Amino acid sequence: MDRLKQLQQFLEESPNDSFLKYCLALEYEKMAEPEKALQYFGELMRDDENYAATYYHLGKLYEKLNRKEDAEETYNKGLQVTQLIKDQHSYSELLNAKNELINDYDVEFDN
Repeated sequence: MDRLKQLQQFLEESPNDSFLKYCLALEYEKMAEPEKALQYFGELMRDDENYAATYYHLGKLYEKLNRKEDAEETYNKGLQVTQLIKDQHSYSELLNAKNELINDYDVEFDN
């Protein structure tokens, strides 16, 4: 909990810091508080859509919450953004995540 308080304090001092919002989202996800994590990921997508790491982790969170369509939409948006900002590493990670998600869909429908 100390880490969480520290991150919140840092964010109060620097409210537009995307990295801090990202860290808070991940921290809340680890604490099994997905609604809080979604809140911070949502702020990142609204305020700093070029923060590439958001798309992968938000997509994975949606998958955990069984919100597969939201996950796919998030991956697609992230693929567009990472292509525009020329972030090949993040693009590749998002493409792999999307392909895994689609393959999971195919397995579900085959059964």
